[in-house]
Amino acid sequence: MGRTNHAGIGVLAASAGLAAGHLSASVDEPAASPLVAVGTAVIDAAPTPLKELAVATLGTADKPVLIGSVLAITLAVAGLIGILARRRLWVAGALLSALVMVGGLAALARPTATARDAVPALAALVVGVGVLVGLTELSRRTVPAGTRPGPAAGRGVSRRAVVGASVGVAVGSVLAGVGGQVRATARAARDLVLPRPLVPAAPLPTGLDASVRGISPLQTPTDRFYRVDVNLTVPRIDHDSWSLDIDGMVERPLRLTYADLTRMRLVERDITLTCVSNEVGGGYVSSGRWLGVLVSDLLEAAGVSGPAEQVLSTAVDGFTISTPLRALTDGRHALVAIGLNGAPLPDEHGFPARLVTPGLYGFVGATKWLRRLTVTTYAAEQAYWTRRQWATEAPVKTSARIDTPAPLSTVPSGRVAIGGVAWAQHRGVAAVEVRIDDGLWQPARLGPDIGVDCWRQWYLPWDAKPGLHRLAVRATDRTGDVQTADRAAPFPDGSSGIQEVVVTVS
Repeated sequence: MGRTNHAGIGVLAASAGLAAGHLSASVDEPAASPLVAVGTAVIDAAPTPLKELAVATLGTADKPVLIGSVLAITLAVAGLIGILARRRLWVAGALLSALVMVGGLAALARPTATARDAVPALAALVVGVGVLVGLTELSRRTVPAGTRPGPAAGRGVSRRAVVGASVGVAVGSVLAGVGGQVRATARAARDLVLPRPLVPAAPLPTGLDASVRGISPLQTPTDRFYRVDVNLTVPRIDHDSWSLDIDGMVERPLRLTYADLTRMRLVERDITLTCVSNEVGGGYVSSGRWLGVLVSDLLEAAGVSGPAEQVLSTAVDGFTISTPLRALTDGRHALVAIGLNGAPLPDEHGFPARLVTPGLYGFVGATKWLRRLTVTTYAAEQAYWTRRQWATEAPVKTSARIDTPAPLSTVPSGRVAIGGVAWAQHRGVAAVEVRIDDGLWQPARLGPDIGVDCWRQWYLPWDAKPGLHRLAVRATDRTGDVQTADRAAPFPDGSSGIQEVVVTVS
């Protein structure tokens, strides 16, 4: 067999090993999969400008692209190992073992790793090296096509048998990999009924989306709520064994179970969340009805003491976020949330509990899969993004978005509705203005006001004339702050310049 065939054996061996490791990890801790663990390590090690470029360029596709890149590099190296196995099988086996163990070391380097997290890498090593040795030895015994059975053939095997074994390994690898992925991403079946809030939100009024097609609804459906985080796998948490610790600079450290939270004073609020990486007119912003306990109530119960400046929130996987203490105690409805839109939090949005801080971008106020709240100072503790030189203060900027007509779309002439949403969390939207081509700014009609923490719908009737037109929108919050095109960003990707879209009127 030639070099190409032996390269294929190396690729098959690595594929089989990675698939076995992925399937093994799905049983206990999906994040311990060698492939996922290496991807997570790459994310942690990548410089901040590269992270920002990946999010800005690839959006939510950044994680699949990363995993695909790690897989491609691994298989390329495995192909070279397969070629080496033609003459130095034991050396090739050692190199493949080392390649697999990179994933094992990455899994064990995770902040919350346990000894069990080495099992997926061991499974990958045994299967991968076994396939490499087995297929290489089988290929060495291949006899030329047309050789008759007998002494001349010795213990040889036909090329068809080698191909069959290779196909079998490939099919098995695909089944194991897909099975592991399905198991790792499966939502846990839960029969949870949230208690009624002691402080309920008012019923949602009829929004402009009922009469103006294309405008985002007042409440984003849960399955369309944006998700941005650094996780390649979603943590799966048993709420019966989960607990929330409140410690640090407090007089009475607390440990609360999920049941404890459900028995506390539950508050329901409509809050819009947005990501600092949201581009002008982008989709990393959603609005939901959250149910939870006020963080200020929890901190009061614990008794904050000393010169505290921040609350360091830690997720179950060790990820940390830094939130200014005053943003959690100044009267805004910052929540340890357990519900979204009338149901328990979905796994991908932080089940069993997460932090929701109105008026702050997610990287300083929206920790998912919450495990600990530590009252401390910035000098004593630095969070994930703080260590990467991101700001500790990150108020959401006044912003507006055109939902309809869509950019580069064609609309019929006549009466057309220009509409969308605007947000200025914790300040409220006072006005929205629209400019058509080089005309003057015109006041838009605002939709119902459901609070300073939730976005506001708006629209402007337009007598559209045939031709190419530029539409722009800007918002003003209740403090008088006007959204401008050239405002500088005080932290990464935080610009909220004016959105312009081009449409054709037929």
